Amino acid sequence: MPTRLAALLLALLPLTAAAADMPIFDAHVHYSHDAWVNLPPADAIAILRKAGLRRALVSSSGDEGTQRLVDAAPALVIPSLRPYRTRGDVGTWVRDETVTAFLEERLRSSRYAAIGEFHLYGADADLPVPKRMIALAREHKLVLHAHSDVDAIERIYVQDPAARILWAHSGFERPDAVRDMLRKHKALWCDLAFRTEHGGGGKIPAEWRALFTEFPDRFMVGTDTFTPERWHYIVEHASWSRAWLADLPAPLAERIAWRNGEALFASWKPAAAQ
Repeated sequence: MPTRLAALLLALLPLTAAAADMPIFDAHVHYSHDAWVNLPPADAIAILRKAGLRRALVSSSGDEGTQRLVDAAPALVIPSLRPYRTRGDVGTWVRDETVTAFLEERLRSSRYAAIGEFHLYGADADLPVPKRMIALAREHKLVLHAHSDVDAIERIYVQDPAARILWAHSGFERPDAVRDMLRKHKALWCDLAFRTEHGGGGKIPAEWRALFTEFPDRFMVGTDTFTPERWHYIVEHASWSRAWLADLPAPLAERIAWRNGEALFASWKPAAAQ
């Protein structure tokens, strides 16, 4: 996340009216148990709307936070199911067989567009609990929102070659590694959450510009509200994203800002719209 000074400097960059008002699809929002205590759903939704978000992919630890926001704004919030009951599950879930029952129960009782964000690395992707989660995503036609290394992504595709994966924080990978993965896997999208270099000085590094140009339909932005305090950065992050996206041709900027997210989750409709 840029410093407040950097964000203020970026805010001074000249933006066209279209860029300043550009909608944002935020592909990485959490509303976990320690967030809703001090930020009721109505206040959380007000922040999302103030940021100019068109849609937000929301998950939580546990799932109650996601359901609260879906109930509050079903047209704005796209629900994703995390395999975590509490934050403590992050480091243990891959070997915790009770996670399987949790996922199966939630999928029976509620509707989702994705599973994740989950943290999964290397050979852990081949453990029984992650394998069952991947099978459930295939069975329910859900996107997998994976905070993973290249090895784990490859192992997921071995298990399900047709998997649709949103690769969380992939902006931290080397551009050449991201390019190789996108060329190899046609159903892989990149969530740029927490990537700060794209907006350095308002100019996108040449290697990333080339990558965005080669794969205009495979990137999207995200805030990552991994702690409750991060909710207060959502509006700032949306403005910062618009600032660096303004360095791209308008059609490409729009794709990354919101069109790619809308396309990936085009089949998701709120319950009232079914």
